[in-house]
Amino acid sequence: MSASGPPDARGRLVEDPFDHRVTAAGTVLAYRGGRLVATISGARAERLITALETADEDRTQHLLARATGNYRRGNERR
Repeated sequence: MSASGPPDARGRLVEDPFDHRVTAAGTVLAYRGGRLVATISGARAERLITALETADEDRTQHLLARATGNYRRGNERR
Protein backbone atom coordinates (compact mmCIF):
# COMPACT_ATOMS: atom_id res chain seq x y z
CA MET A 1 0.00 0.00 0.00
CA SER A 2 1.28 3.46 -0.82
CA ALA A 3 2.12 6.00 1.85
CA SER A 4 -0.78 8.23 0.74
CA GLY A 5 -3.44 5.60 1.53
CA PRO A 6 -5.17 2.75 -0.27
CA PRO A 7 -4.47 2.27 -4.00
CA ASP A 8 -8.10 3.06 -4.79
CA ALA A 9 -10.54 5.51 -3.21
CA ARG A 10 -12.68 2.90 -1.48
CA GLY A 11 -9.94 0.45 -0.60
CA ARG A 12 -11.60 -2.39 -2.50
CA LEU A 13 -8.42 -3.41 -4.27
CA VAL A 14 -6.85 -3.94 -0.85
CA GLU A 15 -9.83 -5.87 0.57
CA ASP A 16 -10.40 -7.98 -2.56
CA PRO A 17 -7.29 -7.82 -4.77
CA PHE A 18 -6.90 -9.18 -8.28
CA ASP A 19 -4.52 -12.02 -9.03
CA HIS A 20 -3.24 -13.02 -12.44
CA ARG A 21 -1.43 -15.72 -14.34
CA VAL A 22 0.32 -15.46 -17.70
CA THR A 23 0.02 -18.60 -19.80
CA ALA A 24 2.70 -19.98 -22.13
CA ALA A 25 0.55 -18.83 -25.06
CA GLY A 26 0.76 -15.22 -23.85
CA THR A 27 -2.76 -14.98 -22.47
CA VAL A 28 -3.40 -13.21 -19.16
CA LEU A 29 -5.90 -14.85 -16.83
CA ALA A 30 -7.23 -12.41 -14.24
CA TYR A 31 -8.74 -13.71 -11.01
CA ARG A 32 -10.59 -12.04 -8.18
CA GLY A 33 -11.82 -13.85 -5.12
CA GLY A 34 -10.38 -17.07 -6.51
CA ARG A 35 -12.60 -16.93 -9.60
CA LEU A 36 -11.59 -16.27 -13.18
CA VAL A 37 -13.04 -12.87 -14.11
CA ALA A 38 -11.33 -12.15 -17.44
CA THR A 39 -9.16 -13.68 -20.13
CA ILE A 40 -7.06 -11.14 -21.99
CA SER A 41 -5.32 -12.18 -25.19
CA GLY A 42 -3.72 -10.77 -28.30
CA ALA A 43 -2.25 -7.28 -28.44
CA ARG A 44 -4.02 -6.22 -25.23
CA ALA A 45 -2.36 -9.09 -23.36
CA GLU A 46 1.07 -8.20 -24.77
CA ARG A 47 0.72 -4.59 -23.60
CA LEU A 48 -0.59 -5.72 -20.20
CA ILE A 49 2.24 -8.21 -19.67
CA THR A 50 4.82 -5.55 -20.51
CA ALA A 51 3.24 -3.11 -18.05
CA LEU A 52 2.90 -5.76 -15.31
CA GLU A 53 6.61 -6.67 -15.51
CA THR A 54 7.66 -3.32 -14.04
CA ALA A 55 4.59 -2.48 -11.94
CA ASP A 56 4.51 -2.42 -8.15
CA GLU A 57 1.56 -4.06 -6.35
CA ASP A 58 -0.66 -0.95 -6.36
CA ARG A 59 -0.08 -0.36 -10.07
CA THR A 60 -0.64 -4.06 -10.80
CA GLN A 61 -4.06 -3.85 -9.15
CA HIS A 62 -5.01 -0.81 -11.23
CA LEU A 63 -3.80 -2.39 -14.47
CA LEU A 64 -5.80 -5.56 -13.83
CA ALA A 65 -8.89 -3.59 -12.81
CA ARG A 66 -8.78 -1.62 -16.04
CA ALA A 67 -8.08 -4.70 -18.16
CA THR A 68 -11.06 -6.56 -16.70
CA GLY A 69 -13.42 -3.60 -16.94
CA ASN A 70 -13.94 -3.64 -13.16
CA TYR A 71 -12.83 -0.06 -12.76
CA ARG A 72 -15.12 2.80 -11.80
CA ARG A 73 -14.11 6.12 -13.26
CA GLY A 74 -16.32 8.20 -10.99
CA ASN A 75 -18.64 9.48 -13.68
CA GLU A 76 -21.24 6.69 -13.76
CA ARG A 77 -24.80 7.49 -12.82
CA ARG A 78 -26.42 5.45 -10.11
